[in-house]
Amino acid sequence: MKSRIETLVSQIGQIIVGKEEAVRLATACLLARGHLLIEDVPGVGKTTLAHTLARSLGLQFRRIQFTSDLLPADIVGNSIFDREQQRFVFHAGPLFSQMVLIDEINRATPKTQSALLEAMEESHVTIDGVSHPLPVPFFVIATQNPQHQIGTFPLPESQLDRFLMRIELGVPDRTAERTMLLGQDRRLLLKELQAVIAIEELREIQDRVRTVHASSALLDYLQDLLEASRRRHRTGLSPRAGLALLHAAQAWALMQGRDMVLPEDIQAVGVAVMSHRLGHDLETTETSGRPLVENILREVAVP
Repeated sequence: MKSRIETLVSQIGQIIVGKEEAVRLATACLLARGHLLIEDVPGVGKTTLAHTLARSLGLQFRRIQFTSDLLPADIVGNSIFDREQQRFVFHAGPLFSQMVLIDEINRATPKTQSALLEAMEESHVTIDGVSHPLPVPFFVIATQNPQHQIGTFPLPESQLDRFLMRIELGVPDRTAERTMLLGQDRRLLLKELQAVIAIEELREIQDRVRTVHASSALLDYLQDLLEASRRRHRTGLSPRAGLALLHAAQAWALMQGRDMVLPEDIQAVGVAVMSHRLGHDLETTETSGRPLVENILREVAVP
């Protein structure tokens, strides 16, 4: 199983050059059945990463460009009256795909952003009192522009909490950038990609993630991190955030070929899982939770 995952990571790395840690975190997020938020400036490969993941896994893929005039019905669908059948018929929106790329999520209004909450948490949407299940697997990748850019609406904390991880790609180093400049167009390379893991195998790996063992001492360490966050932040990490951290660490451990979680697995995914849940602290005026998470990871004793 480790070799299959490494093949996946390697193929993605051929397109997203010089960003191995971000690629591994994105892969772990998917294996843990989580949703991924990528925050960075335009042009660093956020959309390309989503396309690469979808093609490498053979997933049905849809891209939704969020704009300020987008309505909730534009993404989830709506019911339209059919004259022949004399009843309302539901027409599914683009959200009904196995992998959905929400491009520039913070350019849409809060009303449209909130339409994603039920879908991301419950894997179904409710229209006119009727629940419609989403495909399995269902994975959302959202890209977000930095909040200082014009025309953005901050994501509410409840929306941020639905994302298992938030990562940044950043600009490539000089060597990776030279490889891109001299290499073939990334869009052409994407068209040549073949799925390296079938959907059935992906589901098997996702099921396997939840069986990775977490010892009592490991859970003590995780709870120590949660308690430290609650002492240092106005709200701290919720129990749901604790589960997210555990599942992400289980996925990371499986990617390393282990059947048990170690403290270094939690440390590897800690910033990506916790930082966006600990941002916007009114007491410290800190908008990024990364410095706080890094301090907590340094200060909490490892068992």
